[in-house]
Amino acid sequence: MLHHEVAGQGPAVALLHSTVCDSRMWDREFAALAERCQVLRYDFRGYGSSPLPPEDWSNVEDLRALLDEVGIERAALVGLSGGAFVAVDFALVHPERIRGLVLAAPTFGGLDWSEDVRRFGEEEDKLLDAGDLEGAVELNLRMWVDGPRRPPDAVDPAVRAKVGEMQRRAFEVQLAAEPGRLQRLEPPAAERLADVAAPTLVLVGDADHADVVERAELLAARIPGARQVVLPGVAHMVNLERPEEFLRLVVDFLDSL
Repeated sequence: MLHHEVAGQGPAVALLHSTVCDSRMWDREFAALAERCQVLRYDFRGYGSSPLPPEDWSNVEDLRALLDEVGIERAALVGLSGGAFVAVDFALVHPERIRGLVLAAPTFGGLDWSEDVRRFGEEEDKLLDAGDLEGAVELNLRMWVDGPRRPPDAVDPAVRAKVGEMQRRAFEVQLAAEPGRLQRLEPPAAERLADVAAPTLVLVGDADHADVVERAELLAARIPGARQVVLPGVAHMVNLERPEEFLRLVVDFLDSL
């Protein structure tokens, strides 16, 4: 069972969270969009209040089943980071269920990460294996909240604290489980971006990691008709650092559909 919330009436929007967060990252957007739309937010398996299953699972089919459960036929998807990964895959598998895509600080399947990001992953594994949960949380905050070129004191402490709480919860849920495998889309999205048919807005901060900036540029270049907006002085958590600007961009895009 996926923990989820639905509010509001009108054209449907589903909010897909980053994989350093959970659905709480959308607190502001969920409340604001519910005044004009039907809004769904939920925790992926292994995040927030959604446990990992012992069997194999698919984030794409989880979203399809959840849309069916709450009675949403078609939705615009707003995804950030790992949420954008799921949104792109979903748009390729179930194009008839999509009204539009907002892909913020995006990732997608089929591209290799740089040596810098691979080193980050290795260091995270070492900290978790050593039982240093706080060290692993701080490592993620440095990488994904502060970004590669900013010191921690350049970021609102409330943003760091909010993401830290969600990342800590994700580690707790995942370390306590013996799950099946997450099923991935084959062939991966990187080979199929030209097949994405939905109107698409790509958002990225210029202080994000170079790998993410590159992915945003590729999405904007390869998805037909996609538009990109670069937010200056922002790293990975675009909506938390620039909530008013992020919401304005999303609302303007939704109004255009």
